Amino acid sequence: MPQPDCTSLNEALDRLDQVAPGVPLLALGQTIFWDEPMKAGVALAVRNRDRAFVAGVHDTDYFAKLGTGKRAGKGYESFPHNDTTTKNLWSAAAEFSALFGSETVVTRDLLQSAGLRIPPLEKARPRIMDEATEAWGWRGVVSLEENPPIAAEVPLDRLFPVLLSALDGAIQSSLGSLAGQTREAATLASDQLHRFVCDESDLPNLRLGQFYEKLLPQLYDFCAGEEVPLEATSTTKLLRFNSQTVALARFNLVRRFVEPASREVAREAYDRAIRGGSGQYELARFGSGAIPFDLVIPGLGRGTVRIGNRGVVIMTRVPQFLSLAKPLASLEELAAKVEAKFGPNCALIGKAVSLIGMLGAEFSFVFHEGASSYVSHSRRFHQLLAEAGFAVSVHPILRVRYEAWNALSQTHAWIRLPEPFRRAFGTEELCGPSFAQRWHEVVREQESFLHELGQLRRPIDLIRYLDRLLGGSWNVVADEYARLQGRLDRLQTDLEETMTERDRLYALARELRVRRVQLEAEMGNHFRAEIFEKEPTGAALAVREEYLLRLEEASVALRTARADLRQLRERQLALVQDEEIRQIHVRRRSIELEAELKRMRLIRDAVISSKGLKKANDRPSAWWFPLVSPDGGWFEETMRTASAYLEPLT
Repeated sequence: MPQPDCTSLNEALDRLDQVAPGVPLLALGQTIFWDEPMKAGVALAVRNRDRAFVAGVHDTDYFAKLGTGKRAGKGYESFPHNDTTTKNLWSAAAEFSALFGSETVVTRDLLQSAGLRIPPLEKARPRIMDEATEAWGWRGVVSLEENPPIAAEVPLDRLFPVLLSALDGAIQSSLGSLAGQTREAATLASDQLHRFVCDESDLPNLRLGQFYEKLLPQLYDFCAGEEVPLEATSTTKLLRFNSQTVALARFNLVRRFVEPASREVAREAYDRAIRGGSGQYELARFGSGAIPFDLVIPGLGRGTVRIGNRGVVIMTRVPQFLSLAKPLASLEELAAKVEAKFGPNCALIGKAVSLIGMLGAEFSFVFHEGASSYVSHSRRFHQLLAEAGFAVSVHPILRVRYEAWNALSQTHAWIRLPEPFRRAFGTEELCGPSFAQRWHEVVREQESFLHELGQLRRPIDLIRYLDRLLGGSWNVVADEYARLQGRLDRLQTDLEETMTERDRLYALARELRVRRVQLEAEMGNHFRAEIFEKEPTGAALAVREEYLLRLEEASVALRTARADLRQLRERQLALVQDEEIRQIHVRRRSIELEAELKRMRLIRDAVISSKGLKKANDRPSAWWFPLVSPDGGWFEETMRTASAYLEPLT
């Protein structure tokens, strides 16, 4: 689908008023500590329009964990994300980025494309890729248990100490990125954030989903610097599935998979829509009768729903069953069965592609640019259903794009740049307007810099480049490396001369062996023809003496060639085993390692200062704004300059 043209936020809302008048906006996220509260600006923009704003916690996914067999145990722990030990880490329910940070892993592929020679680095420093690939300024909390509960049911008292520690770590890192009076004011704002997070955690028997839902309005207000009109909810509430809620439009899409007339068409449309890189499984992978919806059963977890003629299976970790006297004919029958066995508080939630169509029937989603990679597959799914005669009514998405770093131009903030950004910006401290003016050029320069580093394949080229780029001791190192290389070049010349002489002597020895064999054969033939059992003439004896002399000369020459070869081998061995030469090799490898270590850090900083900085700009953590700009100027300018567009779902 072609990308729609962005307009101002208000212009996009005007368009939404035309195509979906009065439809509530829905901001749905798994964590409240990332970019979700930035949507406070959207909530403020619609407060004078006939449109509600609903902020929801997506609390029906399982809490994150590390890969199987890694750190299995009890409790929770925060981890960085890298391309080695935590390569497959996913922690959407409790992730934290410090100011300027993002979940931008400096992958091995990125390092190699910028020329890094990884094998010698790993040989010298076996765990160095953990450090080299780690996302800067980001940590995520995961469960150490093999089977963690869904987020809505995570007991807060067990999780909170780790959650608060990760938040405090991100706050302290952010404060370290501010200078002067900006840092003093930011400390007061961070104390306020810390205080209400702790206050809301103090209720007994609180679950994570409840905690986030209670915090949502306060975080929206904190980010915006004023009271934000919104309704806070969660997916456990929005998608509660029972006989009282089954008639809601949000469950219309589920009907297509339950009612016999449309069931097979819907399954085929879903399978076709997810093919081609969605990362989702076709329904057959979940078992016979599977539909792309999960049932969340309080206390039992979440599992795919499979509908058969004699029963319904919910594929929770311990599968649950509903018996049927006859095949299901309607969604109401399924709701009644679920409520009768599991109570009225189950939630029926679509898998990634089908969830959009469920809630899109009643709401217009508010998504930031880049959020939800499944939307194109959801749209294709809806189109295929319509082509088959089972159209669904789905409201468009409101996409919002920020230029957060540009908006620093309207602040008085002073920034003390973290280490990875200092070389790129050419300074340690700068004001907000200067950061806003420079950052786009910094990104371009660092992308070009990564390309330049990738062209330096020979160690000497890298060392000379570092000398030109950094100067200082690299000038001395470059000179030393050149001298060492010169000495090794001379050694190589000697070795090549030795090898050439050795090849000549090998050829000579082969020639002499052949010559001696020929002489022996000729002398034997002469002996049998002229001497054996005969009265040899003087001439015949003279010829035999001549053969003996020539044979002796050939044997002496062969022994001499072999002796020369032994001497050459000894000389070659002496050359390569010479202590001076050995030390030269050791020193040269050390210099090459130093250069690769420097290249590794330069690559890492360049990726963080380009790709990472762009990601942080697109989806900044909302709580950064009142710390950097307590007067609200940064947030106001970010929303004033935000652009938006409507993304259709059919």
